[in-house]
Amino acid sequence: MFVERLERIARSVGGAGLVSLVAADGIPVESHSTLEVEDLDVEALAAELLAQVHTIGENHRDFEMGAVEQFSVTTDRYSALLGRLNADYFLLLVLAAGSGLGRARFELRRATLAFEDDL
Repeated sequence: MFVERLERIARSVGGAGLVSLVAADGIPVESHSTLEVEDLDVEALAAELLAQVHTIGENHRDFEMGAVEQFSVTTDRYSALLGRLNADYFLLLVLAAGSGLGRARFELRRATLAFEDDL
């Protein structure tokens, strides 16, 4: 069931190379990838991005800003977006450089609703 949803998200975002359902501990539960991102270590990437989200969340408690809902990093090769689905799960989306980040953010938001009843 999750694989089909991940595939749908990848198809709806141009340039999507990886979509992964990731547990809050950074371990991918299910992933869908294309050939363009086979050289990425999904587990290491997910763990590192979630560590950054947790660090940001801890640092911002003093500011009472709330939980991080989306986090993104853009490099010369990829853009990685991490969106919170709930307290226990995140969705990781990796795009080729130059892909539409706006559409990716929109699809992450839609995915929150799609996964809501199943997680």
